[in-house]
Amino acid sequence: MAELSLPHLRYFWAVAREGNLTRAAGRLNVSQSAVSVQIRKLEDALGTVLFERRGRGLELTNAGRVALDYADRIFSLGDELLHALESEGRRAERTVRVGVLATLSRNFQIGFLSPLVNRPGTRLRLRSGTVADLLQRLEGHDLDVVLSNYAPARHEDANWVVHTIDEQPVSLIGQPDLDLSRFGLAELVTQHPLVVPPVESGIRVGLDALFERLGVRPNVVAEIDDMATLRVVARMHEGLTVIPPIVVQDELASGTLVEHRQLPSLVESFLAITAPRRLRNPILDELLPVSQPVQR
Repeated sequence: MAELSLPHLRYFWAVAREGNLTRAAGRLNVSQSAVSVQIRKLEDALGTVLFERRGRGLELTNAGRVALDYADRIFSLGDELLHALESEGRRAERTVRVGVLATLSRNFQIGFLSPLVNRPGTRLRLRSGTVADLLQRLEGHDLDVVLSNYAPARHEDANWVVHTIDEQPVSLIGQPDLDLSRFGLAELVTQHPLVVPPVESGIRVGLDALFERLGVRPNVVAEIDDMATLRVVARMHEGLTVIPPIVVQDELASGTLVEHRQLPSLVESFLAITAPRRLRNPILDELLPVSQPVQR
């Protein structure tokens, strides 16, 4: 059986990612002929052709696509190994790398991250972005955990675990001078202008189901996906805002806003998404719930 050479595989991986010998050679800081020689040696060792030429570029064969899938996993594990050993070599300082959905409630973020901020010997690295970008970085071992308020659809190549950190009720929040006690829920959502989360959010799915059960067409005047913006709008809006009370807890405490009605059977889930690791971050383990995680 032929032995697999990691240097040969590294050259193949660079070419597969670049789709071009010249760019791959530049990335590897070697000559183009050196790259070609290494690719041929790998093909000889594997007994199969990995690339087909298409114009000025190269296209992976079926065998090449299989090889690339394995190469991705091999080098991903290699990066994880380096990071793990580097962490072991610097036990005096532990780093926790957290990705946060850009539109996530700031109050929830503070609640989850506050144990890390003043912890001796711990460094927090916080990055925000879209769920798709953050999950890609999680799978590439650039992040330890992703904080989100919804669990993304999982494809067959996905390799992550979803932990439910908290669930908060969702309410109709508005100005304190609104006298709404005489209204039923159906009247509230039809006779008062509503600011709601967008259709992509987990809250909106349950909210639309609630409207359907009530048999009403709500008076929606705005859809906002960012919780920080939703919080600001709730303070300005003369109608009602559909929002978890935790997002506006300071305003509720000061009386600037009032929780007029809790929406039945409607909650927002706050989630921590992790990827399986051979060497887990011990600090992260302390923050995650002990209960069984939800596989997604």
